[in-house]
Amino acid sequence: QVQLVESGGGLVQAGGSLRLSCAASGRTYDMAWFRQAPGKEREFVATMSMSRGTTYYADSVKGRFTISKDNAKNTVNLQMNSLKPEDTAVYYCATPSHPVYYSARYSPRNYDYWGQGTQVTVSS
Repeated sequence: QVQLVESGGGLVQAGGSLRLSCAASGRTYDMAWFRQAPGKEREFVATMSMSRGTTYYADSVKGRFTISKDNAKNTVNLQMNSLKPEDTAVYYCATPSHPVYYSARYSPRNYDYWGQGTQVTVSS
């Protein structure tokens, strides 16, 4: 069983920055961030392999968001820069119970453990 605890988030003006963190208890393979805006499906944002450091990003956040890890603390961070109003959503940290590859890494169905979510609101 893995527990994920998120921190960060809040209200920021467009063009601003926020940093999210997710601390995991237990073994993790990949750690990912998803987000869900009101009335929309949960969507992939970014993921990182905790062993290899390989990263993947949604096209909508490439060049603006950076995912990073601290293996000693079993923590993954999401630095969000140049935020836009369309980035407004509840952001969730997630990890699977086994490694996921290829297109499977982009689907929330393949992640077994989730954080409680943290609200990010970007005002225009």
